Amino acid sequence: MTSKKKKIGNGLFLAAVFILTIYSVFHGEDLHAVLKAIVKVNPWYLLPAVWGVIIFIWGESIIIHYMLGTLNIRTKKRTCFQYSCIGFFFSCITPSASGGQPMQIYYMRKNKIPIPVATIVLMIVTITYKSVLVFIGLFVAFFQRGFVHKYLEGILPVFYLGVILNVFCCIAMSVLVLCPSLAKFIMMKGLVILERVRIFRKKEERTRKLEESMNHYTVTSDYLKGHGKVIVHVLLLTFLQRFALFFVTWFVYKAFGLHGASIYDVVMLQAVVSVSVDMLPLPGGMGISENLFLIIFKTIFVGGLLLPGMVLSRGIAFYVQLLFSACMTAAAHFTIGRKALDTGI
Repeated sequence: MTSKKKKIGNGLFLAAVFILTIYSVFHGEDLHAVLKAIVKVNPWYLLPAVWGVIIFIWGESIIIHYMLGTLNIRTKKRTCFQYSCIGFFFSCITPSASGGQPMQIYYMRKNKIPIPVATIVLMIVTITYKSVLVFIGLFVAFFQRGFVHKYLEGILPVFYLGVILNVFCCIAMSVLVLCPSLAKFIMMKGLVILERVRIFRKKEERTRKLEESMNHYTVTSDYLKGHGKVIVHVLLLTFLQRFALFFVTWFVYKAFGLHGASIYDVVMLQAVVSVSVDMLPLPGGMGISENLFLIIFKTIFVGGLLLPGMVLSRGIAFYVQLLFSACMTAAAHFTIGRKALDTGI
């Protein structure tokens, strides 16, 4: 019953955010002019933009496949691609992208991948994913002061908040990965507290299973700490993955036949939007992403093309990603777990 209420609540929240986003963006605007501008774009530039989204999703699947391989767990790349799509779909529709990893763990468990292993692999993916944003945010804040004054004066509080939240998140998760004994203490203590307040009934079997799971977590963590090259490789792959999505806005810019802005400025501005909204409790950064775009790209998408540029860029980067990952998730629901892991799935 609680699960159903939570799903209904999340659905209503998502719908409300979507409606408010549409209203805030298009209120008082000439929709006919926006559509007219979009229809005139060069479609050949939109193809690499869409491919940027696919590469973004595919990039995470390569990372998952690679990390599972270092842990001697055999998977197929197409199955890891399904895991990646599942993660992005549920991240897009849940506040703070909180639903992606739990659903990935659920489907990975259906393929006989131990939960502690899946958890730490996805935690490493998240840490590197956010580390790229932290690097970009700190680089812009400390070494690109001219860029900041030129484009970001109107969003500095949101930008700095995004940097701080991502730094805090990376530090917290790194501590849990690098200090498995602390993670075990937190989990075991948390279980005791939940039993004391009677959220859980006290069961020795549950305590035993949790302790065994955390011991497995410790072994995996120790393995990763002893293989620094794995983390370095994952970090490099994550940089390429993230920037594949940031380049979507550049291709949209060129699709409108615009020129004058450098590829660096356009791509880094899109990266700034991601840094600013990544930790905010909104599904896919919906609402805030659109409004930040309209503020910082106003000198880039000139000639009345700011709103059409936002619609097309955001439409490809987020909504195409959402629809594509939704279709792949639906397919994965009927295929994942039907064969044993030792068959190569």
